Amino acid sequence: MSEVTLTVTLDDLAKMIDMSLLHPMMTDDDVREGLQTARTYEMAAVCVKSDTIPMAVEVLQGSSVLISPVIGLPNGDSTTAFKVFEAQEAIKAGGKEIDMVINVGKALGGDWDYVEDEIRQVNDAVTSEGAILKVNFEAKHVIKICEICSKIGVEFIKTSTWVEVYLSSHGSIVLTDLNFWYSGYGFVLQPDGRYTYPGSTLKHYRIMKEHAVGVRTLDDLLKVRAIDIGVTRVGTTVGPAILAEAENRGIGREPTTVRVSLSPADCGGYAAF
Repeated sequence: MSEVTLTVTLDDLAKMIDMSLLHPMMTDDDVREGLQTARTYEMAAVCVKSDTIPMAVEVLQGSSVLISPVIGLPNGDSTTAFKVFEAQEAIKAGGKEIDMVINVGKALGGDWDYVEDEIRQVNDAVTSEGAILKVNFEAKHVIKICEICSKIGVEFIKTSTWVEVYLSSHGSIVLTDLNFWYSGYGFVLQPDGRYTYPGSTLKHYRIMKEHAVGVRTLDDLLKVRAIDIGVTRVGTTVGPAILAEAENRGIGREPTTVRVSLSPADCGGYAAF
């Protein structure tokens, strides 16, 4: 067991959080409440469905919180042309970071020409409007998708576990540790042919450049920060609870020193989802 000392503020922690407002059972009132919370804490971004972008623009006007609409949710099986249209409409409505789910079946089937062409077309459409693209996938061929995205110049890659890797500002992604991903997170193919969802670990976050997830508590968030893996944001549905926990522990607007205990399991065991 090792201990790391950090100096943090509530604002620091809030700017690590992308608030997810994507659950299909969320009503407009639920979404509005989430947006208002994100604004109150000045979180990094909100991930929203396309139909709630106007509401996000209204609620977040004048704040620093970015709007990140998701297209192709959940399986990515829309046509490429429709994804391009959906992305363009999302940007016109106020989106700044576009999450696109790739065609999962095409990736699993190894149709890489289709996957690359789809990503390239959507990335071109998004960047031409001054926004950025996050390529979102659930597939076992992580390295191949990373190579495609790095070749195209996509800004972020992520799985639907919301683990994201920042690409272009750092050049091509380093692939040496990506073998971790095969057994680490996402839908993993099992011997019986089923895909199951084991979740991410702090060990996997060591390869990240910007984003990660699997964070459900303040301790999870502090551990990600403490092990100095370069992750600066997490996507989660429980951001308000994390920040409320921080306030309860005395973390406020002024710098506060906290101690974070790390065990070997924190870098090798599954994160709590």
